[in-house]
This record gives sequence, structure tokens and C-alpha cells, in this order.
Amino acid sequence: MKNIGYLILLLITQISCTQTKSMSITELTPQHLENAVLIDVRTPEEYAEGHLDNAVNINWYDENFMNEFKTVEKDKTIYVYCKKGGRSASAAEMLNSAGYTEVIDLQGGYDALEVKN
Repeated sequence: MKNIGYLILLLITQISCTQTKSMSITELTPQHLENAVLIDVRTPEEYAEGHLDNAVNINWYDENFMNEFKTVEKDKTIYVYCKKGGRSASAAEMLNSAGYTEVIDLQGGYDALEVKN
């Protein structure tokens, strides 16, 4: 019984440590990006139709998605966005699980910026 309690505590700790951070994409400023990496996880076609300045396109649907992050330091701040927020949330969770420590999902996606403008 004691071991089950330790197991539950361990699982709760693990889950709380990998919680994904987020902010609205409309709140993103150039200061946020000074020492960070901005990743657009949409398809290359979506990216070509418009994207944020200095965003790197890494297609969420690409089977080599995680391989594209090999050159990104794990303690670097990474901002991820997509069209509306679904893919970026999944990408942020995956990056957190892979050991990236500062991953921020930009909620609302690129579409929220177009509505704002």
C-alpha cells in the first residue's frame, strides 16, 4: 500500500513538472523573442501564405518533426504557433516531454493575428 502512495506521488510530480506554458499570440512582443526561437508548426503551404517575422517552419505533420529540433538547445525558450492553436499545443507538449524546459504555446494561432489586424 505504501508503494502505491509513492507511485501516485511520483506521477503527480511528473505531470505537474511538464505542464505546458501558454500565452495569447496577440501578446507576443519583439522583446519576448530576443533570446528565443519562434517555430511555426503549420505546413509549408500555410507558412508560404503568411507567417511571423523570423519564424522557422517545422511542419507538425512531418514524420521527422522532432529531428528538426536537434540543433535547438533544450534550455532555450521556444515559442510555437500554428493556424488556430491545436497543433502548437500538441507540439509544445511533445517538446516538453522531450526535455525542452521553456516551451510556450502561442494560443489563438496565426488566425488570431489576422483577426486583430
